[in-house]
Amino acid sequence: MTIRPTLLATTLLAATVLAALPDTAQAQPVNGFYVNAGAGVNFKPDQGVTGFLNGVNASGSAQINYDTGYTVLGSGGYGFGNGLRVEVEGNYRANGLNSISRGGVSANASGTNHTYGVMANALYDFDIGLNWLYPYIGGGVGYAWNQYDNIRAGTSNPISGGNASGTTGGFAYQAIAGAAMPIAAVPGLSLTAEYRFLGVNGGSLSGTACGVDCFRARFNTGEQHNHSLLLGVRYAFNAARAAPVVAPVPVAAAPSSKSFLVFFDWDRSTLTDRARGIIREAAMASKTVAHTQIEVNGYADTSGTPAYNKGLSMQRAQAVAGELVRNGVAKTEIAIKAFGDTSLLVPTGPGVREPQNRRVEIIVR
Repeated sequence: MTIRPTLLATTLLAATVLAALPDTAQAQPVNGFYVNAGAGVNFKPDQGVTGFLNGVNASGSAQINYDTGYTVLGSGGYGFGNGLRVEVEGNYRANGLNSISRGGVSANASGTNHTYGVMANALYDFDIGLNWLYPYIGGGVGYAWNQYDNIRAGTSNPISGGNASGTTGGFAYQAIAGAAMPIAAVPGLSLTAEYRFLGVNGGSLSGTACGVDCFRARFNTGEQHNHSLLLGVRYAFNAARAAPVVAPVPVAAAPSSKSFLVFFDWDRSTLTDRARGIIREAAMASKTVAHTQIEVNGYADTSGTPAYNKGLSMQRAQAVAGELVRNGVAKTEIAIKAFGDTSLLVPTGPGVREPQNRRVEIIVR
């Protein structure tokens, strides 16, 4: 039994995940603890087996052919708010035997293979610009057990006329690719669809091999591969609530002043058409009422670092001030300030994308 191919596959998988980490600006974060469950179909390619009688190769190599089976799994994990997640998973797969073939001869087989294991996974979520679809990739390593119940086949096969049962355990590795689809009505809840490849090192079984006579035998199984397609649900416990729709109307800050709010997309300082309309209203208000100064204050949510948020809030304030100037307001009348992720309009914890905190406030005094 060797783990060199599995270690190579795991190394390549880890390199793929790590290569995606620098692009944190595009990550769709799960921030805090979450749980996940899924179920689906499982396919097993042919698996090699070799039989031995008293330590002597008595029957040569053969192939076990499996029926389509099923799989279920559950996991619990933690998201770091930047796209990266880690989790612990428990899984179970079951496939019946279809046939055993050797030397071009195949015979019907019976029995069941159960595979169950514990895995430690690392995953990374991507934001592709669609608020209803978030792809993710990942991989994991762990330990899995293969349980074989009453494997039987015809007389021209390695387990000829006898049977084999037992449980073997070994190193396991997996690759994961999927997508999550958030349910807007239930913040934190998402449907998931994914593909998983699971590889498990082989082991040995005990049984009987029968020709003219029956003998006790040991059967060595090769590395087992599993291809699974699953549907599931995931629930994140620290999801931000949906923001209410805010009408673009002036808000009175005090009897002697008027205030206007301009909102921004996540990690953006560009003005939307709706934002430009609000800025036009602020510019018109500054011309129709007596004022001494126009304050333009920029803010950000808590999804970035404090230093990054301070710079982003300044960019937003500068964009709004520039639009005011284009609408006829004198540059000398505008005072620009950046507050970053302080003075939140909606109080949140760190790493939360709150739409109402991504804003610039225009105050005409």
